[in-house]
Amino acid sequence: MPVRLLADTRPLRELPAYRRLWIGSTISSAGGAMTAFAVALQVFRITHSPAAVGAIGLFLAVPTIVVGLVGGTVADAVDRRRLVLVTSSGLATVSVLFAVQAFAGAQQVWLLYVLVGLESLLASVDGPARRALTPRIVTAERLPAAMALNQLSFQVVMVVGPALAGLVVATAGLRWCYAIDAVSFAAALYGVARLPALPPLEDIGRPGLAAVVEGIRYIGHNQVLVGAFLADLVAMVLAMPFALLPAVNADRFGGHAATLGLLAAAPGVGGLVGSTLSGPLGHVARRGRAMLVAVAVWGAAVTVFGLAGGLAVTLAALAVAGAADTTSVVLRATLVQQITPDRYRGRVTAADYVVGAGGPQLGNLRAGVVGSLTSPAFSATVGGIAAMLGAGVIALAVPALARHRIEPADGPITEPPGGA
Repeated sequence: MPVRLLADTRPLRELPAYRRLWIGSTISSAGGAMTAFAVALQVFRITHSPAAVGAIGLFLAVPTIVVGLVGGTVADAVDRRRLVLVTSSGLATVSVLFAVQAFAGAQQVWLLYVLVGLESLLASVDGPARRALTPRIVTAERLPAAMALNQLSFQVVMVVGPALAGLVVATAGLRWCYAIDAVSFAAALYGVARLPALPPLEDIGRPGLAAVVEGIRYIGHNQVLVGAFLADLVAMVLAMPFALLPAVNADRFGGHAATLGLLAAAPGVGGLVGSTLSGPLGHVARRGRAMLVAVAVWGAAVTVFGLAGGLAVTLAALAVAGAADTTSVVLRATLVQQITPDRYRGRVTAADYVVGAGGPQLGNLRAGVVGSLTSPAFSATVGGIAAMLGAGVIALAVPALARHRIEPADGPITEPPGGA
């Protein structure tokens, strides 16, 4: 059977519930990307400090790390559809508050940090629960394709969100980014509301610390999961460059909002290309080994970004980094979902979310602090080199990740487990 080059879109064509969820999440996430762009730019305009922009990552990471794992126990113990409706409604309210402060002319960094922290708190429950929806509404045969499509959605968002945000800021003003985000939540709520009820398949007991400990123990005994999470942490904590973009834009390209939009969108362009051509990833048997290679490529691209001078090379390096990151995320997400039983899926997905969401924010904090103490270029270059070395260390220290093998399944489609 010939290997598909383009992304496998059969989950979208064959599963209406998944299609509605995917479209709604994509629209709302694009609005969220506009808010993320606006917050970083607003903080930089107020402070002119890369460290202050990097500190946004701290207010995103702390609630994610503290609450994320507990959120996974809730996702395993209650109806996931109902939980996501509640958390998404809370996130929509926070988005409205962002718009209110902007239209009121508030220029308070502390207020932005508080709203970012509140948003992260809700997202740390919403994210794991939302991710755990997919295995319940698609078939096992279509799960790798659905994971790739979820990442394709993310990459579309990374392109459209920042690019649109840069255009909106340049033409209408920063505050309208927040307003558009608030409206976009209607799509996400509709996609979730149309899902069937998704109660737990088995009783895991009350959510809380004991359930968290049980989930951590399960992960700790699975060296493949340990290695996959460590690989992502190495890439994100050591080499995340996004907090440096406003400063790099000011140093190299005059600080124009439209150029910043291009810089912010470039990783998404690369990721979009990677996601669109993700068909072969469904046929990769040694996904752990491929993930480590992707982390090394990410580090190399970030190193080039740090050393680059011209706009074309800078954008190209960010695009390659985005493609490598997309490949790593698709491989990790598929691996995690395929080897995790449903009774642990919310908790393991929560750990995956904590790593995937918290790691980049800690990385942005690191990048911003180092960039303020030295230079943005030095911060990016050193981080990229460290990520490449880290991938090699993990390959040696956790050999189970590179050795792990899953034979891809691609049989005839069966009835979706969550209904249509």
